Amino acid sequence: MKKKCELCDSPAKMYCDSDRASLCWDCDARVHSANFLVAKHMRTLLCRVCQSLTPWSGSGPKLSPTVSVCHNCVNGCYQNDTVIQQNDNEEDDDYEEDEDDSEEDNDEDDNNDGDGDGGRDDEDDEENQVVPWSNNPPPPVSSNSSSSGESSKSNGLFSRQRNQSESKTTFSWKVRMLMI
Repeated sequence: MKKKCELCDSPAKMYCDSDRASLCWDCDARVHSANFLVAKHMRTLLCRVCQSLTPWSGSGPKLSPTVSVCHNCVNGCYQNDTVIQQNDNEEDDDYEEDEDDSEEDNDEDDNNDGDGDGGRDDEDDEENQVVPWSNNPPPPVSSNSSSSGESSKSNGLFSRQRNQSESKTTFSWKVRMLMI
């Protein structure tokens, strides 16, 4: 018996270990495009023939429909012509479904909401979210003073070094890289 999508009862195409759920392409896209954290979930493609886990895995808000076969079925396909015929017929059905999906996607692209981005709804902002830094102050910097007339001052991020040699005073700024 074929595994069903846990949200819509369509045939399952992938398994998300984090959610412990078998999902179809559409439900996977809906669930994993909700925010940037769930988009990082690793999902494993299910075998096209037996629906066991395959070596193919990926993450992201929306994965492209892909066909994969497990090692057992690959070995069985070369020995059993009926499995190859069944697999070929199923791929044709998927191609027609994918064609319908791409036509729907093109219709969505034609929408223009007047803000100059061609109807795009801030897709870039969903993936590029800012995580705040720690409020811990940087560690204190030791000041170096030597007999050659060099002195150093620091405010934690930048340090200023002063070199006095033969009536010539030079300043140089160095940026400290903070490891947090």
